[in-house]
Amino acid sequence: LSQLCAVLVKHETPDRWPALLALLNQSTKSNNPQDRQVTLVNLLQEIVYKVGLLLLSKVVGSNPEPFKPHYKQLLQLFGTVLLDLNNPTALYYCILTLTAITAYTGTEEMNLMRSLIPKLLIALKHLIQADQDQASEAMEVFDELMESEVSIVVPHIAEIVRFCLEISADVSLSDSLRVKALSCIAVLIRLKSKAVLKHKLLQPILQVVFPILSAAPPPGEEDPEDEENDTEGDSENPKHFAVQVIDTMALHMPPEKLFNQLACLSSENPYERKGGLMCMAVLAEGCADHIRTKMLSSMLQTVCRSLSDNNQVVRSAALFALGQFSEHLQPDVSKFHAELMPLLHGYLSAVNQTKIGHMTKAFYALENFLENLGPEIEPYLPTLMETMLSALNNAENLKLKELAVSAIGAIANAAKEMLVPYFPPIIESLKGFLTDTSEEMRTLQTQALDTLSVLARTVGKEVFSPLAAECVQLGLNLTDAVDDPDLRRCTYSLFSAVSDVSPDCLAPHLPPITTVMLLSLRSTEGVTVSEDFFIRSSFVLLDDDDAEGEEGDVDLDEESETEVDDRDVAGFSVENAYIDEKEDACDALGEIAFNTGVAFQPFLESSFQQVYELHDFPHEDVRRAAFGAMGQFCRAQHKSASRPPLHKLLQVVLPCFLGMVRQDRERQVVMAILESMNAVIKSCQGEALQAPGIVAEISNAIKDVLKKKTVCQDVGGDEADDDEQQAEYDAMLQEFAGEGIPVLASALPAETFYPHLNDLLPLIMSKAKPSCTEADRSFSIGTIGETLHSLVSVAGGRAVAGRLSNRLLPVLVAGVRDSDAEVRNNSVFALGALAQAAGPIVASDYPVMLSLFSNLLSKESDPRVIDNLCAALCRMIMSHIEGVPLEQVTSIFIFKEWFNTKIKICWKLTHSQAIQDCFCFFLHNTF
Repeated sequence: LSQLCAVLVKHETPDRWPALLALLNQSTKSNNPQDRQVTLVNLLQEIVYKVGLLLLSKVVGSNPEPFKPHYKQLLQLFGTVLLDLNNPTALYYCILTLTAITAYTGTEEMNLMRSLIPKLLIALKHLIQADQDQASEAMEVFDELMESEVSIVVPHIAEIVRFCLEISADVSLSDSLRVKALSCIAVLIRLKSKAVLKHKLLQPILQVVFPILSAAPPPGEEDPEDEENDTEGDSENPKHFAVQVIDTMALHMPPEKLFNQLACLSSENPYERKGGLMCMAVLAEGCADHIRTKMLSSMLQTVCRSLSDNNQVVRSAALFALGQFSEHLQPDVSKFHAELMPLLHGYLSAVNQTKIGHMTKAFYALENFLENLGPEIEPYLPTLMETMLSALNNAENLKLKELAVSAIGAIANAAKEMLVPYFPPIIESLKGFLTDTSEEMRTLQTQALDTLSVLARTVGKEVFSPLAAECVQLGLNLTDAVDDPDLRRCTYSLFSAVSDVSPDCLAPHLPPITTVMLLSLRSTEGVTVSEDFFIRSSFVLLDDDDAEGEEGDVDLDEESETEVDDRDVAGFSVENAYIDEKEDACDALGEIAFNTGVAFQPFLESSFQQVYELHDFPHEDVRRAAFGAMGQFCRAQHKSASRPPLHKLLQVVLPCFLGMVRQDRERQVVMAILESMNAVIKSCQGEALQAPGIVAEISNAIKDVLKKKTVCQDVGGDEADDDEQQAEYDAMLQEFAGEGIPVLASALPAETFYPHLNDLLPLIMSKAKPSCTEADRSFSIGTIGETLHSLVSVAGGRAVAGRLSNRLLPVLVAGVRDSDAEVRNNSVFALGALAQAAGPIVASDYPVMLSLFSNLLSKESDPRVIDNLCAALCRMIMSHIEGVPLEQVTSIFIFKEWFNTKIKICWKLTHSQAIQDCFCFFLHNTF
């Protein structure tokens, strides 16, 4: 009956059904729970009370928004029910109803909501004792509270974390309950890392999480990820979520605080050694700069030792760690190729090929290392290709063939044209996999498509172009014949790769290609969405034929003002394959639009409208891809010289970008938006900046990121004690914003941009302080250098550069003396850019700069710094030759250094364009 009422409420608002409200109001009243006698009347009242709360949870949960006028009354009721600790059924239904309304509460309910948190924690403790399954479901209230309005929980963050730690550490509780608790901790760290640090919760979290991560499984069992027949692992596993907590810490907290647990790497307990390696692995992404500059050699030695450990679980963890290092610690890891490649190849050769689970881990490590090796792969190429081609031709196990096909893609990314001699046998092997559409071959066929796309981009247009038409037809045939999201997304990648190699070959097939991609973007297949989502979300996953009363297509004549909220809503879940399909469809559409240019024009508006619908999609990877595609559409329109449509597009895209920079909760998405916006401005130049006030809006958005005022930067969060420290991803986000400054400087007359540049420069210069990290100092001075370089080619640039010189010169001079080579390199470049941009205006500073360069050259050993020093000197001569004593400079900088160091400097410099330019100027002007 309660379910029936809930369905009716979906279609008839409660104010049109007063009898229901009266029933709810009467039935949810209870006697004082502390003073109950077991009488028949009281028992009947208790039954009515429980049924009333059941009914309330169902009808409110089905359509929460129409109950908004009653929220205060409901919250007061919850405050009473949550004290009824001996009535777990009442607690359960009460918390479910609270979960349902949380996303719709406003500021007027905020204080009431906040006051419920202590009662809620106590009620959950009692519910856990009564029914762990119900308690696990009730724990979802924290997800809603944190995702909808995290400020409600912030005053109670210490109590919530301690409550979750208590549950996480209790091995007698169900895995589901412990997973919910660990997930809650991870979300709190992601959203409010500063508050977690301020309340000194980091060490208590690590003290609970690491023992979970390093616990041995029950006797006779293995961890899911170590089981031979399990390559994915059990996602509902406390160990899995313990790893996620540490991963989240690495992404959102200062790296210096996170490495204390690695002492266990020398433990006698293999699961503690495994735990330490897993920690190292997941720290690699978020703490990359810290590891590269301070710990890389020692950590690599530990991993290499662990590859020879006598316990397979430790070896597997070492392979995972090496794969993570190879992915996130480049280019530094590749410098160890002489030590690591023989070790990896030897390990792969020694593994029993019947142990497919372990082979998969070994290939993961090898692939990630190979993919980033670049030209250094050449000496290893014959042996690698012999191994992979042998596996393709001789292995009986399909999974082993799939691993080899995937590895060939990684090899191709590094080897590029060096792979051409192996191209014919590779293609011959792939053809057999690509044309077999049987179910058992599906994953191998999908991987073959993926590798074919990589080959298209890497072996060279001349080699691959003859296959382009055949590849397009293959992709179209497969999308028609096979209904599989993974296969479709790989065909989309193939289409975009062909558009890069041979756009003319793809152009005739754009109607069916764009049709199938847009269907993927619109499809609800594999998507489970509650009715609640349709009511609440600004993005509706409905086909046009089924939608009633939804918003229509985006009108490019009107600015869109979409609200940005309710993104991570209850009732939304998507299988990963369908998410990946939508993401890859966005990526491919954007690239195809840009590569095919004019040919894509008939499909651009419909493609843009569908991609735009995804800009507030609940999944961050789809949003990221949508923003990238929107930028590509703008660049494609500019490339086709179609100006009025470009301006309409920009009027929608740039305001959308700027709004989401401030409002999106995920830093990776905001980075993608900034990158896409910078690419649009770089391509379209001043045409992107014609709308009134747009330059100020973009500058203000950059300023907000640099001042940490956006949602994804923990707005309003309490500062940690050591505010100089921040998570590396926070610094990376600011770098993406900073890259927009030289882009704007190159697109506008210098005097137009100067007021905005004047506001932004102090924020950039503040990161050049000696107390800042090497990465911050390098970013700061690099941004200054690129901005000065942009001023060289714009109207009025010389005057503006001259005006800035007195402020910038001390910062750049200090940078030349920095202990970090990257900072010195950027500083020398920036001084040369300053000389070139300002010209004779800075002639009085030439003696200081020349003296600085002379001192630096006498002791500098980094070839990049010497290279940029020569380029800077070249720019000084170009800009104001009278300020450079050529005879003295020639003697000191070239001949003296050349003859004193003979072969050493010759070897470092003769390959450099900068030294060639220097010699040209010296020879032309001196001799």
